[in-house]
Amino acid sequence: MTDRRIPIRVMAGAAALVVLAGCTTFSRDGGFNTVSTTASERLGKEAVFVRTDQDRDAVAQRTRELLGKPLAMDDAVQVALLNNAGLQASYAELGVSEADLVQAGRLPNPGFSFSRTRWSDNLGITRTFSANVLAILTLPLATRIERRRFEQTRLETADAMLKVAADARRAYVSAVAAAQSAKYAEQVKDSASAGAELAHRMQQAGNASRLDYAREQAFYADATTQLAKARQHAFAAREKLTRVMGVWGAATQFSLPDRLPDVPSERPELKDLEVFAMQNRLDIQAAKLRTQGVATSLGLSKATRFVNALEVGYLDNFETDKGHEHGYEISVEIPIFDWGSAKVARAEALYMQSANKLAQTAVDARSEVRESYVAYVTNYDIAKHYRDEVVPLRKTISDEMLLRYNGMLASAFDLLADSREQVNAVNGYIDALKDYWLAETDLQLALGGRLPPADRPADASARPTPSSTTAAAMPAALLKNAEGK
Repeated sequence: MTDRRIPIRVMAGAAALVVLAGCTTFSRDGGFNTVSTTASERLGKEAVFVRTDQDRDAVAQRTRELLGKPLAMDDAVQVALLNNAGLQASYAELGVSEADLVQAGRLPNPGFSFSRTRWSDNLGITRTFSANVLAILTLPLATRIERRRFEQTRLETADAMLKVAADARRAYVSAVAAAQSAKYAEQVKDSASAGAELAHRMQQAGNASRLDYAREQAFYADATTQLAKARQHAFAAREKLTRVMGVWGAATQFSLPDRLPDVPSERPELKDLEVFAMQNRLDIQAAKLRTQGVATSLGLSKATRFVNALEVGYLDNFETDKGHEHGYEISVEIPIFDWGSAKVARAEALYMQSANKLAQTAVDARSEVRESYVAYVTNYDIAKHYRDEVVPLRKTISDEMLLRYNGMLASAFDLLADSREQVNAVNGYIDALKDYWLAETDLQLALGGRLPPADRPADASARPTPSSTTAAAMPAALLKNAEGK
């Protein structure tokens, strides 16, 4: 009778392999906790990874609520975080990275070979169980490498989320400013039309020269062109906002406010921004993890440069004339032609590449902080100067000019010339507001998605944006006065 029982040592080893193989599993949130926490802490917003129909329904309902009212800047950011398909695609990268981590933590499958041979009246049977011992020995190190890469992917995904939020803010600011400029350009065009008609009637009555008439006609022609450009720019800016928010269909009919928020009454004092950026920027943290991972990979490459494959197997042979034979076999790669120097050199080059990329990322980050802060301060001062100095002075000039006209101390064409200059002041203030909010967005992103804690004053909302009250309505009033005469 032939004894074919498997030895207890083999069974125990197989059981141990099964237990170890189940140690690395998928996490419940798939690594998305880093993204959601970053969105909550740095933006005050909710980030959602849409995986199921229930998630899609909840996102659609939340989006309808946000778009059902005039869209605010923060609401545009929230809609983008919920609906931007490119951002959802980057979230899926978390699943890819976690799968690599789980795969790295699992033991390689054992091998089994079987052969049956016959010669004369003899029968030979060979059974071999083998395992990749080198892969098992390097399993902890490989798992650490993939875990670090997974952490790096989580940081990079969170950083991508912050960039989408910044893109949404920029697109919102540009869309609102462009719509405001287009609306004002329409008022200017109507005003220019009234001025041109007034000049035409006054010329027919012999009260205007050809120069005055041509000047008003040229202003009307230019206003018509500027209106067409402003409308096209407003349409393009709105479509860009639509793309960033990731909405389509009926959701594209959202409404925007008439104007951007005013600048704060006082500019907050921000200090030690470079230090704050080094501590908070996720791209720098991800670059550090990448460099650490490459360094660990370099150590693994050096440790396995001579032995790339090492397999140990258990043999069970049977021959009719000899009976059972038990034993072990070891399979190892002999480093005759390849001593692993190329693999080590490649790993060293990758490490140097990663280290220099990290250094460049830090240098770029510091420079971006300085540049964006100067732009932030400059654009704040310009917007505040327009609000507190330029616009009030232009209004004073227009009021005084109107008084002089009513007192017959200024001509109608003096009033029209002043209205043209008022146009530049209004457009300048709209651009100054836009530039300020764009600069603040750039500064936030350069600092890691948020400004450092500071005593930020409340936004001043009592000052209205300069409108066409003086600049656009004045020629229309003159035309009505001329018709009365």
